[in-house]
Amino acid sequence: MAKIKSLSELKKMKDELRNKVSLREKSDHPESLVQIKVGMATSGIASGAKEVYNYLADELEKRNIDAVVTQTGDMGYSYAEPTIEVTLPGNEPIVFGWVDVRKADEIIEKYIRNGELVDGIIPQNYETIDDRK
Repeated sequence: MAKIKSLSELKKMKDELRNKVSLREKSDHPESLVQIKVGMATSGIASGAKEVYNYLADELEKRNIDAVVTQTGDMGYSYAEPTIEVTLPGNEPIVFGWVDVRKADEIIEKYIRNGELVDGIIPQNYETIDDRK
């Protein structure tokens, strides 16, 4: 195990362990929780996805909203980075683009808490084979 050389390293380690424990505890019934995936590929990180990820994880916990925030790779919407996918219990996932901290706050308050759609939704623009029949 590496030596901890600063208080910031210790805090970072604490946060990482807390997130792992929280994710493990919530993984028994993920369908009953709000699930948020943050696109953390290179373009997402360069556009501010790390800040959005940290904000969502902290704010959802502060506001006592049962949610799981995870990282994912490229969602295929590089033009709209940072992107997040939000799945409310019993609903289809919705992808939001151009998400900064302000937009993340709006998504928490309007969409997650009240089910009210907000600007920034990236529409599904594909058909499945079943849709063509």
